[in-house]
Amino acid sequence: MIDRYSLDEMKNIWELKSKFSYYLDVELAVVKAQVNLGNFSADVYENIKNTAKFDINRIDEIEKITRHDVIAFLENVNENVGRKYSPYIHKGLTSSDVIDTAFALQIKDASKIINKDLDILIEEVKNLAKEHKYTVCLGRSHGIGAEVITFGFKLLSLLDMLIRAKERFNYALDDILVGQISGPVGTYSNINPDIEIETCKILGLKPAKISTQVIARDRHAFYITALSLIASAIENFSVEIRHLQRFEVAEVEEGFSNGQKGSSAMPHKKNPIASENLSGLSRIIRANALASAEDIVLWHERDISHSSVERIIFPDSTILIDYMLNRFTGVIKNLVIKKENMINNANKYGGIIYSQSCLLKLQEHNMTREESYKIVQKEALDAFNNGGSFIENMKKHLNEDEIKDCFNQERYLQNIDKIFERFGL
Repeated sequence: MIDRYSLDEMKNIWELKSKFSYYLDVELAVVKAQVNLGNFSADVYENIKNTAKFDINRIDEIEKITRHDVIAFLENVNENVGRKYSPYIHKGLTSSDVIDTAFALQIKDASKIINKDLDILIEEVKNLAKEHKYTVCLGRSHGIGAEVITFGFKLLSLLDMLIRAKERFNYALDDILVGQISGPVGTYSNINPDIEIETCKILGLKPAKISTQVIARDRHAFYITALSLIASAIENFSVEIRHLQRFEVAEVEEGFSNGQKGSSAMPHKKNPIASENLSGLSRIIRANALASAEDIVLWHERDISHSSVERIIFPDSTILIDYMLNRFTGVIKNLVIKKENMINNANKYGGIIYSQSCLLKLQEHNMTREESYKIVQKEALDAFNNGGSFIENMKKHLNEDEIKDCFNQERYLQNIDKIFERFGL
């Protein structure tokens, strides 16, 4: 099930009304900082805090004339604050001081939801991995059967990727949570740098070491790229599910609810629709990462070519990753594991996947590696091409005890516990 509350909460962060609310939070924090540093009297902040408000329709009305959203916002706020106290608002600031600092606050709140989503998903993957720690399945390379692993082991790869993705995400988040109150072109020409420090402290941000009227966009590109890596981790296992749900493999299935239908024409169909959906959405977030990288390069100290892009890619990417994490958690929680099919696939062609053990065992017969390889390959391909049995073929070359040792599944899985211990599981 998708967490509808989470999605609505994320969507609300990027609504137009919310954006102006964040603008107001920044303006109020600057006034508060001025009071804290003794530049304004306390009644200035109290009066502005109690009267400062805005109306979306009125801002829109003003913007039709000003053609500038921040100015329209300020004019509307000042209409409500009144002539006496309005000169204290936005004093010494430039528009980007408000825009970029408010943007950091939006990202901060959106990221709280993403981190919560990640924690829930990681816990679900851990639980499923523990449950299937010893569930034997076929490991594959190039899509071809290789050697036995366990399904829990397969899930640990996903878990490891998600943990790394979360660490990278929070590193990028820490990098982007900076504010600026530095005035036109960032030189503090009409405002003391201490105001920036105090404002950021109030807002729970770090002051940028330097801002050139805007905060450098490599920070934002890093953040969206971190989101794209979360999306890629989701897609990586979504593709795995899609492969394992194929008709001729049939090792796992997405949950299929009562009354659900897979095809209008073929009643037998159960399709991995959620995993396919997640694969598609991950492409959008990766494309947005490219757009964010293009935003890094701006003219001189500032232009607004990045702004139109960010108004699309930040709401879209954060809302999408929230949706993807919720949907993927549901897929993991409801995944159907077909243990018998896993065993059958691992035993195909008479245990052909135990070829390496046979190769090494023959070398104990004073054969060279090349001689051993030639024999094992011949017997393995005979079983594969003719629907035979590899284990029967190898009985011509190895005694009963050797066969038992070579085809001993447990020997292949002897270190599974040690690998799980690395994850504290």
